[in-house]
Parts: sequence; structure tokens; C-alpha cells
Amino acid sequence: MDSPAGVGVRHSRADMPMRFTLRQLEYFVATCDAGSVTEAALNIPVAQSSVSAAIAQLESALGVQLLIRHHAQGISTTPAGRQFLVHARALMQQADDLQRFASELTDEISGTLELGCLVTLAPLVMARLCQTFMGRYPNVEIAMTEAGQDDLMSGLRTGQLTIALTYDLEIAADMQFQKLSSLPPYALLSAGHPLATRDQVTLAELVELPMVMLDLPLSRDYFMSLFLVAGLEPTVAQRTPHMEVLRALVGSDFGYSILNARSLNTSALDGRALASVPIAGDVRPMTVGLVTRAAARSTRLAHAFEAHCREVVAAGEIPALSG
Repeated sequence: MDSPAGVGVRHSRADMPMRFTLRQLEYFVATCDAGSVTEAALNIPVAQSSVSAAIAQLESALGVQLLIRHHAQGISTTPAGRQFLVHARALMQQADDLQRFASELTDEISGTLELGCLVTLAPLVMARLCQTFMGRYPNVEIAMTEAGQDDLMSGLRTGQLTIALTYDLEIAADMQFQKLSSLPPYALLSAGHPLATRDQVTLAELVELPMVMLDLPLSRDYFMSLFLVAGLEPTVAQRTPHMEVLRALVGSDFGYSILNARSLNTSALDGRALASVPIAGDVRPMTVGLVTRAAARSTRLAHAFEAHCREVVAAGEIPALSG
């Protein structure tokens, strides 16, 4: 029935057609994060033309310019684009939460788990943990991220990560830490070192020897604290943030090192043999566990992964996490 003359028809917000798609928002956010359409296309990954077209369609639908394209220099956001980006991120997070909730309406464990792992632990534990978990739940995918402690915490806060595997070093108050294993420190030595055949060594025996320090934030503070608590100061001869470089230096007798998670590989990448010797005395271990954002609602998928980790660690199936 037609409306009487002079009387307007009001439409509810629900009647208004959506002017953009989640895919367009995804490509827009990815481009802002990457700083260029080219990098965004590589990260997604899709064709560069698809990203460009999606953003152009989004701007056309909204009737506003969101990005300024700089030839060979990436993009920058307009004032309107910066405001829109805040709401686009929020909507993408809500859509992700809705998808998770929909998955939980069924009994089946499925979906994508955004898993972070401390960069030094990742080579030792990540592949096996994920392989066994996905073998148990074949409809699950895992997006793996290896990073330092600060980046892991940031990823959890922004929602880019659901859960992270790391040490109990400076866990912020807005995070929840669940212990999996306690790993005492050990001395890593070349196989030909005079102390390599010992059942254990003391910090006092190591302190005068040259040390190869794993030079990463938090980690170096922990290793230094072992000596400082005992009233000692190590003789740091070499520093490196790279684990395989550290193992090669130790294997070539540049010094000993101290680590916590054990590798089954008893040689450096250059073939030099290594030996692991426990450190005697009351020395503080490192605790490995799972971190989630305290305020976040845990999903059935995250619960299943937590339970799986506790089970395989308790069974000794992950050697690096067996203290």
C-alpha cells in the first residue's frame, strides 16, 4: 500500500543494505598494517589486483577516500581512513568472535587456533605439539607465530593470538599463566670440554670460564640472576640472540652456555658435538606454560589445546619440556 502523500517512509537500520564486505575490510586492515598494497597481498596472500580492487570498492561504497597511494612508497591513511580503521578492526574482531561462537554450538572441535610461541622454544616444541593436536582434531587449523615475549603479549592483547607458549618471565597482570613444566638450567659445553663428562657442575666452577650468552630480552636477565643470587658474576665472552649461533660457538670452544629447554640434537649445525651437564645447587628453574589474556573468554578450541598440552607434557612426549 502506498504511503499517504507527504508522509515519509522510515527504514530501520536493519533494512539498510550492507555497503561493504568483511573481505574488503580484511584487505583494508591488512594494507594499513603492511604499509603497502604489495606487502598486504603477499601477507594474505592474494593477487595485488584483488587487494587494490577491494579497497577501491570500499572507498566507492563509503563515498570517502581512506588511503593515499604514494608511487613506489606505499600508502598512508587519510584522517577518515584512520577513524574507519579503528572501527574496522573492532568489527573484524567481532566477526571472528562470532565465528568462534558458531563453531562452539556444535560438539566438534574445529576452527583456527592462533598460537604464539617464544622464539627460542618454537623449534623444540611447536611442530610436535601442533602435529599431535591436529592429528587428534583433524578439522582444526593452527596459525603459528614465533616471537619474543613482548610481541607475544602484544599479540594476545590485540586478539591476533589466542594463546601463547612461553616462560614465566614478566607476565603482566592482564595475562593468565598456566604452568606446564619446570625446566632447571644446564650447562651446554663442547663434547671435548674438561667438564663435559661430569654428572653435574656448579656455578662456582663455571664463573671463571668464558660464557656464550643467549642475548635476548628477559632471558639474559634470568641467566645473569643465577650467578648474582650466588654472589658471582659470569665472564661473558660472546653474546648472540640466535640459538644455532650459540650452539656453534659452544661447539667450537668459545665458551660454555646455560640453557633450560633441552634439544635432542647433540651437535651444532656445523657438526661439532655438544654435551649437556646439569647445574648443581639451588638454582631457579624456568617455568614453561600457556598464556592467555585474563579478560578473554576461552573457547572450546583453546580449552582443548590446553588439555592436550598438559597431557603430552605429563606423558613425556615433548622431550624439551621434560624437566
